[in-house]
Amino acid sequence: MNLHEYQAKELLKKYGVPVQEGFACSTVHEAEEAYRQIKTTYGSPFAVVKAQIHAGGRGKGKIKETGINGVKVAKSLEDITEFSSKILNGTLVTIQTGEAGKVVNKIYVAQDMYYDGASERKEFYLSILLDRTKGQNVIMYSTEGGMDIEEVAHNTPEKIFKEWVHPGGPLQGFQARKIAFNLGLKGDAFKNMVKFVTRLYDAYLGTDAAMMEINPLFKAADDKIVAVDCKLSLDDNALMRHSDLAALRDTSEEDPTEVEAGKFNLNFVKLDGNVGCMVNGAGLAMATMDMIQLSGGEPANFLDVGGTANAQTVEAGFRIIMKDPKVKAILINIFGGIVRCDRVAQGVIDAYKNMGNIEIPIIVRLQGTNAEEAKKLIDESGLKVQSAILLSEAAELVNKAVA
Repeated sequence: MNLHEYQAKELLKKYGVPVQEGFACSTVHEAEEAYRQIKTTYGSPFAVVKAQIHAGGRGKGKIKETGINGVKVAKSLEDITEFSSKILNGTLVTIQTGEAGKVVNKIYVAQDMYYDGASERKEFYLSILLDRTKGQNVIMYSTEGGMDIEEVAHNTPEKIFKEWVHPGGPLQGFQARKIAFNLGLKGDAFKNMVKFVTRLYDAYLGTDAAMMEINPLFKAADDKIVAVDCKLSLDDNALMRHSDLAALRDTSEEDPTEVEAGKFNLNFVKLDGNVGCMVNGAGLAMATMDMIQLSGGEPANFLDVGGTANAQTVEAGFRIIMKDPKVKAILINIFGGIVRCDRVAQGVIDAYKNMGNIEIPIIVRLQGTNAEEAKKLIDESGLKVQSAILLSEAAELVNKAVA
């Protein structure tokens, strides 16, 4: 589950991590009030307006409707009014959103960290995530932070450092000092970085995060270390331990079909292909998607109905797949272990009858518990549903459907 920048920063503050202060705003009026508070508190006329979407590259991205960048530095109240009115409710297109972009429902009006000491300040990069190849958490960091970090990683990978941490324990003191040393820091900046990284890692563990990225990680002219931006993704499987964090979910930033699937406890991921698939079990789903590919089609989705599927959940999955206009055929491949094949068959029949006017081919392969009863239900339903026994038969039917 992804969080917005303003939400992530509030969490970091609970762990004592210094962050760029600001206010989340939904209207131009709120943005103007936020600016007044920032100007009064920090004594500077400068403030930063940041679009809040679940995507990176906001600084280089542009609002479709107005052509303005997703991050702007304001020097006056008039600037705040102009920028917020041009960003709010606009569609921000970045390198990560694709051409469709994302609608900006909130902006973050924050203090300016770059007001003085140009020669003394410095931008770094730091992120924490799980390295599955080593079974350990890894802290990746670089002296070259900022908007061009992707180019740094591509062109000068030697400038990216890594520090692995055993997931069963905290970040060790010598590791935090090593990070500060590799970033070339000394004196108070060194000490502040050690504290920052230690607290940040505590926040990573404490929130059950899947990924935490600070870019830029900022050294101010007075040697303070501050998180100017934060991208935070939480582990969905751990949200049962964090009901307060689960409440931060912004479904408007997610694919509507994936949100709907979640309501029925379906594991659904939308893809770009032309063959919808419904399977029980992640392994079988991956094999089915491979088979679709080899048959000349492209999978339109990953949909695992799980081991407790019934006619209602199957119908829900069926409806979700049908919402994709690219789908030319649907393949249902179920192995009846815990789930009974006849329940799946009944769900398909019910969905077919309830939805009506389904013109695309539907291929059903059911094996395992009550497979014969399931095949009989489908064959006697009078519906245009093609049944298959072998995977090769299903593959051949898919090939004909998308040819």
